[in-house]
Amino acid sequence: MLIAGEASGDLHAAQVIAELKAIDRNASFIFFGGDEMALAAGRAPVVDIREMAYMGFSEVLRNLGKIRANIRSAKRLLRLWSPDALILIDYPSFNLRVAAEAKNLGIPVFYYISPKVWAWKEWRVATMKKVVTKMYSIFPFEVAYFRDRHMWDVEYVGNPSVREVDAALASAPSRAEFLEANRLRDRQLIALLPGSRLGEIKNNLDVMTDAVRRFPQYRGVVAAAPGVDVDFYKTFTTLPVVTCGAMKLLAHSHAALVTSGTATLETALAGVPQVACYRSNGSRIAYNLMKRMLSVDYVTLPNLIVGREIIPELLLHRCTADAVAQSLTPLLRDTPQRQAMMQGYSEMRACLGNGDAAHNVAIDIVATLRKAQ
Repeated sequence: MLIAGEASGDLHAAQVIAELKAIDRNASFIFFGGDEMALAAGRAPVVDIREMAYMGFSEVLRNLGKIRANIRSAKRLLRLWSPDALILIDYPSFNLRVAAEAKNLGIPVFYYISPKVWAWKEWRVATMKKVVTKMYSIFPFEVAYFRDRHMWDVEYVGNPSVREVDAALASAPSRAEFLEANRLRDRQLIALLPGSRLGEIKNNLDVMTDAVRRFPQYRGVVAAAPGVDVDFYKTFTTLPVVTCGAMKLLAHSHAALVTSGTATLETALAGVPQVACYRSNGSRIAYNLMKRMLSVDYVTLPNLIVGREIIPELLLHRCTADAVAQSLTPLLRDTPQRQAMMQGYSEMRACLGNGDAAHNVAIDIVATLRKAQ
């Protein structure tokens, strides 16, 4: 049984399913997830990620009834299906509750992509140590964090985005094919990646759109997230929206505006200069509260991995169209700022290495289960 609660987790979990099937052809799966997992497992999800991907206090509060119902469904499935293993992908507020139930039932819990407790909610580590059989990290700095601060050995298995991005870029269509398929004129493109959740898109897309319009010589193009209707984007922008996937757009983009999250890492691996945006409710009070709650100096993954600011982070009230445009301006030319960002990207890729994360996770899960048997 697997649980992923958002689009990136759906992709990572699908790769683990594929690797497990390669090891054991008779393996069967039940899961909460999305289209990628459905394709890999050959069956529909019990609960689709479209009914799970809620972000921010107000959005979670509005959907609290659905979230609780989903948790009850997951626990019920554990009791009825009694899987050999529960594999969780990030999504800690939900998954740790299900993990506790699995622990009570004697079902091994494998957690792929550790919750970012080094950033906030460090108190979760105590719960994780109690209910998780094995924790798999996708960021090398996490190994030392858990070992030194919490006396817990976790395994770095490689970062799945490295291979995913490289494969996606290698299979991307030519620039002419991309422009023709999406009915775009041959102008330099600025990619807009406003997030995969409805709340993120609502909060960030209008600011991104306003910023990119300051550069009429470029064409802003929005990458639609899986499962989000194009009409929803049209509520907040008049820019073209492509549904072919963010990586195909990034393959032909000169720069990008990216909502903070996994997409900042993917954009960096694609070698596209970027400005990280995260508007949320935009209040100064929320910004000051967030700064007090965070245990790290940065929120974007490229900056965290390298340990210094290589991409600008414009958060909450600082994320205005003027500020985004000002940060974007030097990245559109061959400036020292753009060159420094490219150098930072190279350092980040070296830190991550080239390990096949999904393969390593699948091998270790099977070995652990066989040893227990």
